[in-house]
Amino acid sequence: MPIPARIAELTPQITDWRRALHRMPELGYDLPQTTAFVADRLRAMGCDSVTMGVGRAGIVAEIIGRGGANHAIALRADMDALPITEATGTPYASQTSGQMHACGHDGHTAMLLGAAQYLCETRAFSGRAVLVFQPAEEGGAGGLAMVEDGLITRFGISEIYALHNMPGQAAGTFAITSGPMMASADFFDITITGRGGHAAMPQDAIDAVLVAAHLITALQSITSRNIDPLDAAVLSVCMMDTDSRAPNVLPQEVRLSGTARALSAPVRDTLEARLRAVCDGVAATFGAQIAVDYQRGYPVTVNTPDQAGFAGTAAQVVTGQPTAEAAPMMGAEDFSYMLNASAGAYMFLGNGPSAMLHHPAYDFNDAIIPAGVAWFAALIERRMPL
Repeated sequence: MPIPARIAELTPQITDWRRALHRMPELGYDLPQTTAFVADRLRAMGCDSVTMGVGRAGIVAEIIGRGGANHAIALRADMDALPITEATGTPYASQTSGQMHACGHDGHTAMLLGAAQYLCETRAFSGRAVLVFQPAEEGGAGGLAMVEDGLITRFGISEIYALHNMPGQAAGTFAITSGPMMASADFFDITITGRGGHAAMPQDAIDAVLVAAHLITALQSITSRNIDPLDAAVLSVCMMDTDSRAPNVLPQEVRLSGTARALSAPVRDTLEARLRAVCDGVAATFGAQIAVDYQRGYPVTVNTPDQAGFAGTAAQVVTGQPTAEAAPMMGAEDFSYMLNASAGAYMFLGNGPSAMLHHPAYDFNDAIIPAGVAWFAALIERRMPL
């Protein structure tokens, strides 16, 4: 691969950074060690500014190219880990019980630090490279917090880019698609209230378990009967609990929880509307009460066409091969909030054969570091050329 010689020279240092971050995983917005580690290195590199506390715990650094500072392109990496007990057995395994970098955010952060080092040294571009280190991607909406704290406007960002490692995709290869790349993620809690009673006398009760069984079946029909077969959607009931633990008692209450996913805003709206309507209908059918708590989570991650094309071209420059077309995924990503606020694109970088993301045995593949760093650098140098 045509990796710049300086990036190849920096790779052992970047690998050390990645493994140091892996040893000290932190969750959500509570990232004191991680943010200190990142900020110290950004300052030592000679970034023109390092701003702390953007979106509570985010860091934004700026590097001004030799050709001036009128235009700004942003690169983003996520910093937080997961509440998972590590099972990799590596020498650099997590030193914090019950927490690990099981999604590769340590690798993303290290690669963006490596790009910062390279860009500070070379500055072979005209504009400002804005490096965004984000907290709380894993369910905490850190991307939204940074946007609401003025990320795009405060730093004059016109485009923003990010990547995510992908197990199972050939190591060091890139894949992207224009338009929807990752799904929205909404969550629901449903409380069914019937009338408890003796299991031997069901005629005197309103069986909340029976209502739940009919409701689950009806909810699963939404995607097959209310959504166009050509549109992607998922609605899954994942948890069920009752207020009874006796085999001869019909419970008064049953609780269901699950998730709804979509690759477009209209389909997302349809899923919620139909879920509520189905709950109302089943409640009326059985004479039960059904309460719905529906929480909107991360929106759809949508790559803007021009930026997706450019990101793919930059990847092709790095690998020397055409960039693959990525199949959209039903997982969610809070980089979506940044793409709602700015043009930009989100890329997959192959991690090779490995345990899947969020698995206790997952480990970031350090061999892909040069490709990721070179892609970040190519975006800046080619999008804002001297």
